Amino acid sequence: MSGTNKRVVQQRPDGKHEVRTPGAARASAVTRTQAEGIDRARDILQNDGGGELQVRGRDGTIRKQDTIAPGNDPRGSRG
Repeated sequence: MSGTNKRVVQQRPDGKHEVRTPGAARASAVTRTQAEGIDRARDILQNDGGGELQVRGRDGTIRKQDTIAPGNDPRGSRG
């Protein structure tokens, strides 16, 4: 394990969105919309001491990445 706390929000084949820890067998949460999934992932990461949030598109590419406080942001720039 890399030591970083990470959650990925991605769409499932049934059209719902899941919040998943990379490598996990099950999703942490399943939501109706991507926005609900992002909010749930933020809550999970904040409750777990911060970390990295990734949002993936339908093709699996990373659309958005964010550091949730008090995680360590590897980049010095904002955004």
